[in-house]
Amino acid sequence: MGLRYRLSAICFFLSFTYIELIDKTTYLNHYYFTSCIAFLLCFLPAGKFFSLDVFFGKREVNYVPRWMIDALRLFVALVYFYAGIAKINSDWLLKAQPLSIWLTSKYDLPWIGELLQQTWVHYAASWSGMLYDVLIPFFLFYPKTRRWAFVFVLLFHLMTKIFFPSIGMFPYIMVFSALLFFSAETHKNILFKLSSFLFKSKATTHSNSNQTQLVPSKALIPLFAVFLVFQLLFPFRYALYPGELFWNEEGYRYSWRVMLMEKKGNTTFKVKDSLSGKFFYVKNEDFLTPFQEKQMSFQPDFILEYAHYLGEHFEAQGHKNIQIFADSYVALNGRSSQRFVNPDVNLLLEKESFKPKKWVLPFQDEIKGL
Repeated sequence: MGLRYRLSAICFFLSFTYIELIDKTTYLNHYYFTSCIAFLLCFLPAGKFFSLDVFFGKREVNYVPRWMIDALRLFVALVYFYAGIAKINSDWLLKAQPLSIWLTSKYDLPWIGELLQQTWVHYAASWSGMLYDVLIPFFLFYPKTRRWAFVFVLLFHLMTKIFFPSIGMFPYIMVFSALLFFSAETHKNILFKLSSFLFKSKATTHSNSNQTQLVPSKALIPLFAVFLVFQLLFPFRYALYPGELFWNEEGYRYSWRVMLMEKKGNTTFKVKDSLSGKFFYVKNEDFLTPFQEKQMSFQPDFILEYAHYLGEHFEAQGHKNIQIFADSYVALNGRSSQRFVNPDVNLLLEKESFKPKKWVLPFQDEIKGL
């Protein structure tokens, strides 16, 4: 509502991002998007107009440099476009995976549950989802198609909310983000009507008197430029790694690859005394929540981090000469499961780094695409 806006924006960015990163098994691109938007809003003058700060006497600003709005628009457009080109792969377009798995499971939805069992629906949803993500930012930028594009935004995110309720607030965030593409005059009209309704009197949002323009810090343009260039380049770091991206996930996170894979794994750990040869198996449920165990079972860095945690835990209990081996099988996008981790590698000797994880076994198939 714009009360102590700058402090509120900074507190929200720091608290939301901290909570998001407490447990990385809960990572979603949607949360990362929220953190990025919150970061940008820390520097933008969103509390200078139609806010409680202005109501309580702070200086109102009627005009801001256009690049401030364009920076937000470009970032939203980039997220959509990158999510779209990531869907140009053989699993998504030629096999309708993983949508066919997810939609088939929605058989209990009223009226459309039976329809979602049809193969042609899975392909139609896959192709239309790709085309929507790739094209919607261009239609939002173009004034003559903007209104119709916004209708599609509403329909698309309504469907995603119905089919995938676990994605939380993301559909609403993207709907409101699409409003950024509308003209300043449109927003002023909305605020004028809103203020008239709230205060039962004509507001001053259309007034041409006492117009003031914000003069931003010269450091903001380079800051925003660096942020946007980073967002342009960072998602392509996966090209530096060998192997299948969906399998080893090296460079997968923070790249706007949204809902592209369905992975299930079964990973158990053997703790062995390297001198005596004696060993025992770990009960994962003694250390992890069910959701953590599910996510750990198919993500290499989680497997490695958990293995090191187990090593520290059992060493603290007095075990000596510890080695830890993983027996792991993973299924990707409806394929049969295959061995995921080299069972002969002592994971305690492996260190987390940006280097390729050679102890992850190669994917026994091929997924073509970007």
